Amino acid sequence: MKNLFLILLFFSTTVFAQITQTKILDLKSPDGKLWVKINLNKTIHYTLYYEKTLLIDSVNIGLEIRDKKDMKNVQIKNYTYSEHSENINPVVPLKFSHIESRYNALLINLKNGLSVEFRLFNTAIAHRLITNLKEDILVSNELFEINLPQSYTIHGQKVNNFKTAYEEPYSHFSTAQWKSENEMLLLPTLLTIPSNFKLLVSEADLEQYPAMFLKSNGSNKIKAVFPHVPLQFGPDGDRSMKILREGNFIAKTAGNRTLPWRFIVVAPKDKILIENTMVLNLGQKSVITDTSWIKPGQVSWEWWSDASPYGPDVNFVAGYNLETYKYFIDFASKYKIPYIILDEGWAKSTEDPFTPNPDINLSELISYGKKKNVDLILWLPWLTVEKNFTLFKTFNSWGIKGIKIDFMDRSDQWMVDFYERVASEAAKNKLFVDFHGSFKPAGLELKYPNILSYEGVRGMEQMGGAIPDNSLYLPFIRNAVGPMDYTPGAMISMQPETYISQRPNSASIGTRAYQMALYIVFESGLQMLADNPTMYYKNDDCTSFITSVPTTWDETRVIDAEAGQYLLIAKRKGKKWFIGGITNNAEKWRDFKIDLNFLDRNQNYSMEAFSDGINAPKQAMDYRRELKTIIPNQTISIKMSRNGGWAAILSPK
Repeated sequence: MKNLFLILLFFSTTVFAQITQTKILDLKSPDGKLWVKINLNKTIHYTLYYEKTLLIDSVNIGLEIRDKKDMKNVQIKNYTYSEHSENINPVVPLKFSHIESRYNALLINLKNGLSVEFRLFNTAIAHRLITNLKEDILVSNELFEINLPQSYTIHGQKVNNFKTAYEEPYSHFSTAQWKSENEMLLLPTLLTIPSNFKLLVSEADLEQYPAMFLKSNGSNKIKAVFPHVPLQFGPDGDRSMKILREGNFIAKTAGNRTLPWRFIVVAPKDKILIENTMVLNLGQKSVITDTSWIKPGQVSWEWWSDASPYGPDVNFVAGYNLETYKYFIDFASKYKIPYIILDEGWAKSTEDPFTPNPDINLSELISYGKKKNVDLILWLPWLTVEKNFTLFKTFNSWGIKGIKIDFMDRSDQWMVDFYERVASEAAKNKLFVDFHGSFKPAGLELKYPNILSYEGVRGMEQMGGAIPDNSLYLPFIRNAVGPMDYTPGAMISMQPETYISQRPNSASIGTRAYQMALYIVFESGLQMLADNPTMYYKNDDCTSFITSVPTTWDETRVIDAEAGQYLLIAKRKGKKWFIGGITNNAEKWRDFKIDLNFLDRNQNYSMEAFSDGINAPKQAMDYRRELKTIIPNQTISIKMSRNGGWAAILSPK
């Protein structure tokens, strides 16, 4: 049996020589408020403070590498402090078009060939392990163990195993009650401290390595767990594969590399969670040199309404056919929506990406779309993509602009590598990608900005499962780490106690104003209009508003926020400001005041606003549209119904 050895950062004292003297190193954030005490004595662990508030007792970190018998030297070789300031201009700016990233860093090099790097930002701490070994290694485990000083509240998605589409609802429970035998949690996970501080835990720069999950390690203790490397697969239908055999290690990888970042966003105020850019701060730069062809935008989606337009202007049998898709293209063209998506049904078989459904006449449809300035996106299961990697070149030759890939439902090292192989091959052929049935963003979308969105969310396709009480956590957790394909845009709105929905007459829970505000609140480089064009035509005022909302932004400002309860946010694109507000089911009405001090003081604005109507708490379809002039430094009062919203565009006069 092969022995397992623990590299430096965490090791059994019966196997390794001990550090002869405890070494304590301090690191502070640029503003001096967040600070960490790093303790090197048998293990490496750190304690985290915000000013005088103890946030985390200890975070133990380490790495187990198989068959490394020469790793007994645990002495520190050297360590270096440094200060950094970097300007970042994202290719696909979902929060800010310009970011100044400032942090203080500490790099600790060990004599056994391992290093650990810490970065402390004003609102976050991050660390990663670095291996400096010549040969490939088998990583048996990575230690990331959080020990809390008291019971905190967890807001996270529970799963029973590593096979998941990341679409579970949020559960809310105390760390003291969480038992080691209970379910795992997905990243990102949010912790609420009794003092109402929030801690958001996630990872970045995930590459050639499995995604991290969290599990209880006893009362108020949390540890990382990872899926093992799959070694043998078996059939599991037309869109997946069963794992028949796994290795007893989590990654086989190069011995000289950086491992993924583990980070914790520290939020004294909930708005910090939304405005944070930690994945971006820690990510790689784009490897695509010419990104001019990557064009984020909105997309009309036929699946939610089951491709069923109707009415006096529909003189054909609706369905997944040429006439229906032309109707979708005409709709997209009218409202200047750049894309439509052809979901399951465009191909003759889900296993054959080269033979379109003859009812569609794909080549004619592509040509028709080009004349209307509307491009096509094609859906496929991941297994079909894996078996037919030449499809990227073929789709490019057809004139397709993007591909939606579905049902991965795993995040082991093999599947993480699949994401990158897809992104790379798609980029070579100038195709963008939307990953569905996917894990959360963790930085690949920065290296390959042709990845415009990930699902990995309990979105509107869950129908009655997409309730505002759950979705009010998304901006603070899931969307806080990257783009999120929630698929908003329902024109049939209901309150939860009267909800009923079935395709083709799909409906959403939440008011009409709530649905409209989601286009401003939620971040996605590819933002769906999920409903039927027929419904959008019937609601032209709402549709014109929705389709004027950008998918990328120059500036983001949170006006008021409480995770899980409500959010008011303002975003700027050029000289226009967009304000979106959403709230949960807790109160019949909520009142807010919006200080418009972020507007240009020398400029008047015209405002178009949509608010919940007086009967919205019962009849969610009730809304009001208002046009008015806004003067500098004005404060406006608004109301949001339960499960309601508010949305506005402010344009300079």
